[in-house]
Amino acid sequence: MATESPFRADVLKGKAALVTGGGSGICFEIAAQLARHGAHVAIMGRRREVLDKAVAALRSEGLRAVGFQGDVRNQEDAARVLASTVEHFGKLDILVNGAAGNFLASPEDLTPKGFRTVLEIDTVGTYTMCYEALKYLKKGGPGRGPSTGGLIINISATLHYTASWYQIHVSAAKAGVDSITRTLALEWGTDYEIRVNGIAPGPIGGTPGLRKLAPDEMGKGKREMMPLFKLGETQDIAMAALYLASDAGKYVNGTTLVVDGGLWLSHPRHIPKEEVKELSKVIEKKVRASGVGVPSSKL
Repeated sequence: MATESPFRADVLKGKAALVTGGGSGICFEIAAQLARHGAHVAIMGRRREVLDKAVAALRSEGLRAVGFQGDVRNQEDAARVLASTVEHFGKLDILVNGAAGNFLASPEDLTPKGFRTVLEIDTVGTYTMCYEALKYLKKGGPGRGPSTGGLIINISATLHYTASWYQIHVSAAKAGVDSITRTLALEWGTDYEIRVNGIAPGPIGGTPGLRKLAPDEMGKGKREMMPLFKLGETQDIAMAALYLASDAGKYVNGTTLVVDGGLWLSHPRHIPKEEVKELSKVIEKKVRASGVGVPSSKL
């Protein structure tokens, strides 16, 4: 259940944002929260009906929003949508790259074409949007002062931090996205005063992504093995985006903020806690009886 925002309602007043993949799920909530906190928001997506529904939902709240149809894999679409956003709002302050593709597939069943498609959407699409947005986000760009650049937020994942079953395509794609984030933060932060950061969400309830990766049709036991111990909410990710977009995050650059409740650090507990205590006592007795010495835990 969504909770009240900890940010002032006008924290992004006067800002203009473009959110790719903003028609549904996590990125719709990011777009909505940016708008609820004062920003004018444009949404980019491939499906017109999804865009229209999302924009109508935002406008029903009295928010200023517009939708532009386009595919991030197409450089002409990227350039057109960015130009339309700036024409509509007069400038661009925030670019959120959230368009993504995902599905479960073992490597032996994933064709190079399928692998390439995900990289083209996630990695190449992210870079294409950044590349075409540079002239608007850099210091001195349209509607910008001579010393103030904009912000890029790239939506990533934690899959590639270790390894994930049936996600080789997305793991590779998001590793590339993280590299883009760090490199552009270094180069464009230095040359153009543009901050570039990322957000790596954990499993978020009620989203298209979760329905693809952990569908209801998956048996209860199999779902528990994934392991999705606790689901986050779309608002959790949107609040992270607000932090990065507000003055609270003005000194944050080149960082991918993990918002997953610590899930990527977790592993199954193979031995119960009480059993560990008993084993420790048994081992200590054996060591003392052998005369070898005191266990290292007692030193």
